[in-house]
Amino acid sequence: MFKTPEQFASANKATVDSLLSLANTALASAERIAALNLNTARSVLEDSVSGAKALMSAKDPQEAMAIQASLTQPNVEKAAAYSRSVYEISAQTQEELSKMVEAQFGDFQKTVAGLLDKAAKSAPAGSDVAVAAVKSAIAAASSAFDNMNKAAKQVAEMAEANVAAATNATVKAAGTATKKAAK
Repeated sequence: MFKTPEQFASANKATVDSLLSLANTALASAERIAALNLNTARSVLEDSVSGAKALMSAKDPQEAMAIQASLTQPNVEKAAAYSRSVYEISAQTQEELSKMVEAQFGDFQKTVAGLLDKAAKSAPAGSDVAVAAVKSAIAAASSAFDNMNKAAKQVAEMAEANVAAATNATVKAAGTATKKAAK
């Protein structure tokens, strides 16, 4: 497969570069999630303290109920925003990883096509049928990969729309419940 040590070294370097790129993408995603979690925890703590102070300053049970009701909507909205942020980070990471896999698959296809062309040129007479069959199988695999990739993108788009719809419905429902509780 590799005729020279330079080809072998080049293939190894490409593999290491790909793995490094994957690792960096995964680590960047983990870093973004960790920062989001830290900021969310800090915000929840601050909100809890200010909410507790507000509740302790209530003069009667009705005022306490009104304060509690007024705290619910912002908390639901913040939880929805957190969920959206986690989803966005995950979706962006998945998209980056998909692009890397697509690029690797494209490079693999080019390499295999080049090897097939070389093999076809040096193959004995009458092996045209076998080479054509292998090329046909590669074309079918490529088509299947493309179809699978398109389907995955459609599923991701539908999931994103569903997450947005569910988040909006939750925020609206919490807002309605808060208004009813305040009355």
